[in-house]
Amino acid sequence: MEDPVPEQMRAAATALLTTLDEAARRRARHDFDDDAARRWLEYRPRPRPGACLADLDVAGRKAVHRLLATALSPAGYAQALAIVGLEEVLDRAEGWRRGRHSGDYWVAVFGDPGRDDRWAWRVEGHHLSVSMTVVADQVSPAPIFFGANPATVRHAGRPVSRPLGPEEDLARELLEAIGPVGRAAAIVADEAPTDIISATRPAAPGRLEPLGVPRDRLGPGGRALLDQLVALYLDRLPPELAAREAGRLDGRELHFAWAGPTRPGQRHYYRVQGDDLLIEYDNTTDDGNHAHTVLRRPASDFGADVLADHHATAHSGEVRGGGPR
Repeated sequence: MEDPVPEQMRAAATALLTTLDEAARRRARHDFDDDAARRWLEYRPRPRPGACLADLDVAGRKAVHRLLATALSPAGYAQALAIVGLEEVLDRAEGWRRGRHSGDYWVAVFGDPGRDDRWAWRVEGHHLSVSMTVVADQVSPAPIFFGANPATVRHAGRPVSRPLGPEEDLARELLEAIGPVGRAAAIVADEAPTDIISATRPAAPGRLEPLGVPRDRLGPGGRALLDQLVALYLDRLPPELAAREAGRLDGRELHFAWAGPTRPGQRHYYRVQGDDLLIEYDNTTDDGNHAHTVLRRPASDFGADVLADHHATAHSGEVRGGGPR
């Protein structure tokens, strides 16, 4: 069956650009070959390329949401919007001093989705960055960053908001299931790093040494839980993309590593590595109540895989332009 996602993205991005007024469209549109803007990942509150949702009318904001929804499963989309809503919660907790707001998210489109063979888009703001590259009928879906601050909001001892709870809980279940020997191999440091290792670099570390316990040293229960953990991150994507990414990883070695204490409520970090796969999770600031997660493909981020395939098979004369017109 033909993958519907590329055409859905193309239609949603074209509708977005049509909906925006001329000034907003100028801010949103970038040349595909502007690598500094296209290969961008910034999950902190910083200036960024694109058009800000706060400056758009209702139709424009809705068009951005429809584009974002083409890249995410229903559950992933719900996580993303919960993360956006936390900006208001965090602003209140900080005494309204920094002026954080849920409109401080930005959209950028690279190339012309209606005419170009290669184009890309990104929706990004504090604790959310979703980058998609489309080449012909293929989508390359990375990097995808989800964070949450506060990671958990509680009332009467119970969580009322915990957008990234499954990512923490399943990793802890895996740690418990692999037993003392497996944990001894998986835990690589007594203290967690201060942030994800890949940070905001446009290129993930290509030579990051796999640490921790390899999947083939785990028992059946541990292997199943590690597979579920990877699937949890892939399932942020629409089913067609998630299935393709899972198939790409089938049969390839994975490593699971943990750093920091294992008791809940303390600062901790884990990562899963495989061939062209890097999943990172940290909860290491604000006394372990400020989480970051990222799904990256070190050799394929920002469409490097589909662009390489395209360049290898297409004649230069057949490649259409990639910039604003």
